[in-house]
Amino acid sequence: MAVTSPKVRFSCIAFFASLMMLPAQSALAAVLPEERADALYHYFEGGGVDIQGPSILVRKSIKDKVSVSANYYVDNVSSASIDVVTTASAYTEQRIESSVGVDYLHDKTILSLNYTQSDENDYSARSAHFGVSQDFFGDLTTLSLGYSQGWDTVGKRGEPEFSEDTNRRNFRIGLTQVITKNTLLGFSWETITDQGFLNNPYRSVRYLDPSVGAGYSYQEEFYPATRTSDAFAIRGIYYLPYRASLKMEFRQFSDTWGIEANTIEAVYVHPLASDWVFDVKLRRYQQDKADFFSDLFPRIDAQNFRARDKEMSTFTTSSIGLGASYEQPLKGWRYFDKYSVNLSVDYIEFDFEDFRDLRVSAVAGSEPLYQFDANVFRFYLSLFY
Repeated sequence: MAVTSPKVRFSCIAFFASLMMLPAQSALAAVLPEERADALYHYFEGGGVDIQGPSILVRKSIKDKVSVSANYYVDNVSSASIDVVTTASAYTEQRIESSVGVDYLHDKTILSLNYTQSDENDYSARSAHFGVSQDFFGDLTTLSLGYSQGWDTVGKRGEPEFSEDTNRRNFRIGLTQVITKNTLLGFSWETITDQGFLNNPYRSVRYLDPSVGAGYSYQEEFYPATRTSDAFAIRGIYYLPYRASLKMEFRQFSDTWGIEANTIEAVYVHPLASDWVFDVKLRRYQQDKADFFSDLFPRIDAQNFRARDKEMSTFTTSSIGLGASYEQPLKGWRYFDKYSVNLSVDYIEFDFEDFRDLRVSAVAGSEPLYQFDANVFRFYLSLFY
């Protein structure tokens, strides 16, 4: 998963990360990924934020035992979000992420190593990932284990002396089981521990202040220096008699900051002839607020920890997505076997239950609740060799 600046970590990145229904190693037998080259263009628009850019992935196998990959990913961000327009000014920036990885296949075991680095003008992240996947019981069961370590450095524009570190650790385990010839189930659990500077240096909370005309003033957010979260997911695929399939996922999340969240997603995949595959996705996410979140604190320094980031609030998202894929062999080509063209579009609604829209003038604490819609587009071309 990409490590992103806290300014854009909300909605779009979280949504992209949740699109995968089953892990890559949930195949029926231990096999290396296909040799391929992908060119992707992604675009997110919603809530005053535009994020777009390209991504290039190349994967090559060596003697059917080793697969190496390299990825280059760009986010061009233009933000005039509600947080920016109410407390600061619009900004633009670019985040560049690159990663390299290697997978090693031995009998029914796959070992994976990956290193990722991400940089922007005020945030840098480095992470290393290790994973192992093992097939059992006639390739009907797959057990996967993984560990990631991340090192982030948070800066602040206009303050070159500002520099804070964050360390992240991720442990995960997954089990995939073939139930029948048409049914596949997967279970996963992961725990993440974060330590260091965990809030956004640009964000503020507001508190009641009768001495000013608006009725409130601002002070900086302040988060705990540690956070531990756990997530459990169950996923399933059922292959229908007419070549289509139905995918379901339920995921439950909780952390030591008091946030609890649930995600449910359903995907219907339908092939047409031998060339086309279409899918329809429905997804709903519900989250409870952090213990130290408030849209309006009663006074300055009302408590030790304080947040007004909408990511920390109570909210729900509902989305629908449509996708289409077209694949054809490349006859007569010397280096390439086939190609595929893929397009997906998602529409997302965000509804906040305790975060208010300060762009509307009203008595402090009675402003309308904030909501917005977003659109996500992804287009990519794949060449297989």
